[in-house]
Amino acid sequence: MERNKLNILGVAVDKVDRKGAMAAYKELLTREGCDLIVTPNSEIVVRAGEDEELARILKEAALVIPDGIGLVYASRILKDPLTERVTGVDFLSDILADAAKEGYGVYILGSKPGTADAAAEAMKKAYPGLIISGTHHGYFKPEEERALAEEIGRSGARFLCVALGAPKQEKFVEAYKDILNVRCAMGVGGSLDVWAGNVKRAPEFYQKHGLEWLYRLLQEPSRIGRMMALPVFMLRVIFSKKEKKQ
Repeated sequence: MERNKLNILGVAVDKVDRKGAMAAYKELLTREGCDLIVTPNSEIVVRAGEDEELARILKEAALVIPDGIGLVYASRILKDPLTERVTGVDFLSDILADAAKEGYGVYILGSKPGTADAAAEAMKKAYPGLIISGTHHGYFKPEEERALAEEIGRSGARFLCVALGAPKQEKFVEAYKDILNVRCAMGVGGSLDVWAGNVKRAPEFYQKHGLEWLYRLLQEPSRIGRMMALPVFMLRVIFSKKEKKQ
């Protein structure tokens, strides 16, 4: 699969729109092995600069979609604009619709006890015919990881939805990709909480103007520490551009 990518602080982001991302995903389903799809925001890109393992996982990922609005802003600064932002929650919806249509199973992993089950029920209502091959919460111990991965491998699922938070979700897939027995796995962050109704997605105005981060901050002021990754990210992009010119 030929990929058109943009390098943002060492992370190669696929220059795809929502339709292109889905076409790439459909191609991945035809390949053997477990391919990882990553949905990075500015916080993950900044962390990759400090975490060699995460940086390697992002480099080897089969598809890196431009989830965070910070990546879109960065691409404009770098004079190589991304086509559009492809949010993880929207892309997950497209995948679920495809799974329901084509009849393959989806495994839901992550979030607090009960959330994966609630999200799965909501998904089945939204997409009649969707096969949920299994669910499991994200509160498991390190020594329980392999057994859980083996359970997923026996489930018959073709797609794995992982909501453990970054970079734990990406590292989990990387560690057990040989026994998960799925074609694709994607880290989805807080998307299960949205599906389960625990968290409200930002109104359409915020989505269209790239202000979902502001809406979440207004709803959860305690996220201010994490939000600081955005200005740090933007400054690093600006400085990286200046360094290239020198």
